[in-house]
Amino acid sequence: MIANIFHAWERRLHAVSKDRIVRPFDWGLDWIEPNGHLPGASPDRILLDWASHALANSQRFFDTPDTSDYAFAQGVDGATGLLTFPSAMKTPYPENNTVDALYFRGVTTGNGAGRSEAAGRRRRAVVVLPQWNAGADGHVGLCRLLNRFGMSALRLTLPYHDRRRPPELSRADYIVSSNIGRTAQACRQAVMDARRAVAWLAKQGYDRIGIVGTSLGSCLSLLAAAHEPLIRAQALNHISPYFADVVWRGLSTTHVREALEGSIDLDRLREIWLPISPQAYLERIRDTKTLLVYARYDLTFPVDLSLNLIREFIRTRDAAQKAP
Repeated sequence: MIANIFHAWERRLHAVSKDRIVRPFDWGLDWIEPNGHLPGASPDRILLDWASHALANSQRFFDTPDTSDYAFAQGVDGATGLLTFPSAMKTPYPENNTVDALYFRGVTTGNGAGRSEAAGRRRRAVVVLPQWNAGADGHVGLCRLLNRFGMSALRLTLPYHDRRRPPELSRADYIVSSNIGRTAQACRQAVMDARRAVAWLAKQGYDRIGIVGTSLGSCLSLLAAAHEPLIRAQALNHISPYFADVVWRGLSTTHVREALEGSIDLDRLREIWLPISPQAYLERIRDTKTLLVYARYDLTFPVDLSLNLIREFIRTRDAAQKAP
């Protein structure tokens, strides 16, 4: 009975939205770097080779050059502010090439209530990655909640969202779409942006840094944690082992699947998008403090996918603990 209620509610919300556009399918070869493939190779073969190379060299794939070009505008309350910096990946969309993040300074609790967390012995901060199509105020409440526990928060704007969204878009379509190459690179860009956000926090003196992500943000957070050694803990809300399976089966991406069907099947899509899938990096996060959260009645992240990831996470962790 509860499942029927929740599913009906989700489908009703989905039906109300009229701005989901079925965009043309595109392999997106112009978004990937040449990989020495043979002339005349099929688009899917080119992308498969590119994905295989990216996966085998994931540290280089997500490598993020340092930058000193950070700008911080402090809010009038002295406890918040806006951080901006250049994305490590340059795209054809100027708006998308500048990253912005809302900063919320934490305060200590207990005997130090009301004092800046800078006065504490341990400086703790969390990078927050919201869900797909989150508004400008998305997860602000979570950031303020983290502040109450003595943690500062840096809420990142994902590629193609809010002020980073090109004028032709009403939604953040370019980060999850039927353009295969662009989707992979947009998610790669988000991971690079998160790593630069972590680097800024470290420059401010934070020595205990975590990351929190929801939905699409959970996937990107795991990828960042798997490749950024400064991230010591992660909390992932709505999870799946494979990026492609969520797009193929999720309620929120039915319009994307409509564009994909007939041009690519799920198995091939899963292989190509493996470099942006959590499943590929479970071994790298086995020692990272991790909280995995799933929703039993969610139609965007089907529960069997979430449970599969949890089982694989436990299996990987247990195998590592048993190793001599």
